[in-house]
Amino acid sequence: MSSDFEGYEQDFAVLTADITNKIARVPRLPPDEKKQMVANVEKQLEEAKELLEQMDLEVREIPPQSRGMFSNRMRSYKREMGKLETDLKRSRIAYSDEVRNELLGDDGNSSENQRAHLLDNTERLERSSRRLEAGYQIAVETEQIGQEMLENLSHDREKIQRARERLRETDANLGKSSRVLTGMLRRIIQNRILIVILGIVLVITILTAITFSVRGH
Repeated sequence: MSSDFEGYEQDFAVLTADITNKIARVPRLPPDEKKQMVANVEKQLEEAKELLEQMDLEVREIPPQSRGMFSNRMRSYKREMGKLETDLKRSRIAYSDEVRNELLGDDGNSSENQRAHLLDNTERLERSSRRLEAGYQIAVETEQIGQEMLENLSHDREKIQRARERLRETDANLGKSSRVLTGMLRRIIQNRILIVILGIVLVITILTAITFSVRGH
């Protein structure tokens, strides 16, 4: 399950980085290209939402005791989605304001809008950098979790092997004990048979002696 979640997570990171880059380009595009770019971004936003839904389903299948970290990451991704949708709307509005100012010949407002666009682009680039850092951190954490799981599996395997060895030793000891008990029982039976035979011989001897003694008189 975690491998599926990580795959969706990587796809989401790549997709949102591409969306951020395209949103930053929207205000500078001509009307026709802008319309096509906006449609493309909206389609990618839908794909990102579908990835979030798949990731959410994967998180629900995680045991409750291990779900906390994944739930926090999901909340962060959902906030990021909301931010991207807001940025797209702002870019479209900013572009409309720029066209209007150019038509009105308002150079002062146009300069202000350009500065605002530059600030927005800088902010988006910083967010993209933070997302890449977060993605790298997630990869490191995932690798650490994988190493811990492998170590735990190795320890468990050693415990199982030791338990098997103890079972074999116990079986061997039980076999030896069984053979010893069998030998003891056999000797006891043999001794009892010998005692019975000796008893019979003794009785016969006594009876014979008595018989000869009576005949002699």
